[in-house]
Amino acid sequence: MHDQPRLKPLRRSDFFADGRASRPLVPGTVARGQLREDPYFYSGMVGKGQPGNTLPLPVTEKLLQRGRQRFEVYCTPCHSRVGDGNGMIVQRGYRHPPSFHTDELRSAPIGHFFDVITNGFGAMPDYAQQVAPEDRWAIAAYIRVLQFSQHAALADFPAEARAGLAQNANALRPPPPETTMGERPSAPGTAGDQQPHTRTQPRGGAKQ
Repeated sequence: MHDQPRLKPLRRSDFFADGRASRPLVPGTVARGQLREDPYFYSGMVGKGQPGNTLPLPVTEKLLQRGRQRFEVYCTPCHSRVGDGNGMIVQRGYRHPPSFHTDELRSAPIGHFFDVITNGFGAMPDYAQQVAPEDRWAIAAYIRVLQFSQHAALADFPAEARAGLAQNANALRPPPPETTMGERPSAPGTAGDQQPHTRTQPRGGAKQ
């Protein structure tokens, strides 16, 4: 069998004038899957520092379900399942993030949430490596669903559902807060604080 000559990556070679076996990429080369023809889809920005307010994907039940699933994986530890910023690690002393239900964030463009997931903000690290761009948009869309769920009016429901909701006022009330693994939620920054155990002596002293 003929042992074909070959060049190993990053080895020296006398064949090329610069002595490098690994050749530089041709100018304009784009890696597979990295063309990124739509800048808005990958940045959430319509200008320098200006987040857009358009979702570049069709809003479908599948997209929202995907956003919910990714949100519960990556976002709930800090933001909680309802987006109020009282996640389980916040209850154990981590910095409290803002609630998604404030007027400021309810009016924020949807591109803002995509940008924060991509680049981080304040104490929040970026999740660009963990969450693909399409999933970041799915999460941003689901955040809008969470915001709407806490501020919906009876008129926002379909006509066929209004009668039942009007008869059952409890259906419009938010459910009680859930606990995780039997733990009781505590105020932010106070989790882990424990009172020392004390023991009182019975009256008359301890029996011998």
